[in-house]
Amino acid sequence: MFQDVLKRLRLQNGMSQEELGLKIGVGKSAISMYESGAREPSLEILEAIADTFNVDMNTLTDSKKSAEISDELQEYLEELKNREEMRMLFSLAKGATKEDVEQAVKIIEALKKD
Repeated sequence: MFQDVLKRLRLQNGMSQEELGLKIGVGKSAISMYESGAREPSLEILEAIADTFNVDMNTLTDSKKSAEISDELQEYLEELKNREEMRMLFSLAKGATKEDVEQAVKIIEALKKD
């Protein structure tokens, strides 16, 4: 939930509620209410919070889904880092159309079945 993510990010960055409030232009009481779930921030405040902590807005609003996506991306990055053939595939796919990628996936799936 947003309030949990906000508090975790604030504490990880060693900030008090007052310090965060000053950075994003709201009072300490507003931060307290955001963290307790008593109040929801505006879109502008969400953007300021995301900028302050250098995170995607989705991280603030849907932490579980973002964590899953982040884990999946981390796995892909590890594969790209550790396997030259994966880098080759990625490099070739960068400029490809959706149809090209779908056709390549079908070919790879067919090769895997053999």
